[in-house]
Amino acid sequence: MSDIATSRRSRITPEREAELYRAVLDLLREVGYDALTMDAVAARTRSSKATLYRQWGGKAELVVRAMHSQKPGGLADVDTGSLRGDLHTIIGREDDCVMAENVALMRALAMAVHQNDDLRQALRELLVEPEVEEFRRIVDRAIRRGEVRADNPALDYIVHMLVGAFATRMLIDERPPTQAFLTSYIDAVVLPALGVAPPH
Repeated sequence: MSDIATSRRSRITPEREAELYRAVLDLLREVGYDALTMDAVAARTRSSKATLYRQWGGKAELVVRAMHSQKPGGLADVDTGSLRGDLHTIIGREDDCVMAENVALMRALAMAVHQNDDLRQALRELLVEPEVEEFRRIVDRAIRRGEVRADNPALDYIVHMLVGAFATRMLIDERPPTQAFLTSYIDAVVLPALGVAPPH
């Protein structure tokens, strides 16, 4: 985070920040991104609009940082000694209820991302690019361990595969993604594509 952003966001307690983020995510699920306004956030959280703009600059950054706040820590901190163990552990950090809530958030943002440049940029800079980089570190460890060949063409698509499985489960099966579904998908699709042998 830049020094400017740090100074801008330094006047609020962690507890108050968490309360604001919960309210933003509740509103996002209820009304969607386009209908979510800083006025509504201010009313829901008993804040002033001036405070919200001073802390977050605008709606896009506030929404994306609220989404990021729900992430259970850095992905690259997971190191079980195997790629399969790492991916299963990452999936296991969010229970099925949280996954269903995240699907609702993705639905609320799906159309807005294509129509709002500021939202798309905030998502890429604050959420997508950091997570892609953390996945790269996990896969790099697997390459160094000799689990995955460095020239495997599927390496460029591991994040696409995982996000695709998460995002399309509801569309195809009319059910939200679950831990059981995603771990099965990892074993049946992701690991074979990377040349990782299934467990015996």
